[in-house]
Amino acid sequence: MGYELRMPLEEAMQTQRAIRRLKADPVDDELVRRLIELALKAPTGSNAQNWEFIVVRDAAVKRKLARLNRMMFRVYGGIGRRLVRGDAKMLRVLDAVQWQADHFEEIPVLVVACLKGLRLPFPAVFATSYYASIHPSVQNLLLAARAAGLGAALITMPLWSTFAARRALGCPWNVTPCAVIPLGWPRGRYGPTTRRPVEEVTSLDRYGNRAWRSRS
Repeated sequence: MGYELRMPLEEAMQTQRAIRRLKADPVDDELVRRLIELALKAPTGSNAQNWEFIVVRDAAVKRKLARLNRMMFRVYGGIGRRLVRGDAKMLRVLDAVQWQADHFEEIPVLVVACLKGLRLPFPAVFATSYYASIHPSVQNLLLAARAAGLGAALITMPLWSTFAARRALGCPWNVTPCAVIPLGWPRGRYGPTTRRPVEEVTSLDRYGNRAWRSRS
């Protein structure tokens, strides 16, 4: 069965959000394959196409990634709740992240986006360029998931230890897991997102010159 995702691009972009509460209902392999096929249409540095995608359904592998995720969330969540005390909106976000951590093994599909090849940490531009070859494809996958009605989010907490993540996924030393995208049918709903106005985040010619804000 083929999947044609006909949602207008603008609608997908305007209503995309991180959906962390997912049903345990299965997601068809052919749909996941279609999402990755669209992810592969993204650009990469020097057109190297040095990406690898690992589709995780195996319960044992999920448990390993879930353990890594919870280890990091114990630190992240504790600090986060202290920092955002009184901010109801941010506390709701942390509640969703907590729910995802508690129910990680129930997520039907995890897609792990990886890059093949040596990552040079210095100078900083090397690391920046390295990861720039995977994130456009991840965004393609997220938009395609939205068009299909699937819930998805880009997370990295299960990858806090590259060594442990490689072991869990069976990756060789030259394949680096860069992002995890949990996929499933959403328990909640998509809808318009709330973002700061363009004029508040855009500078002209030099940082801080909010010329568009003064015009508006």
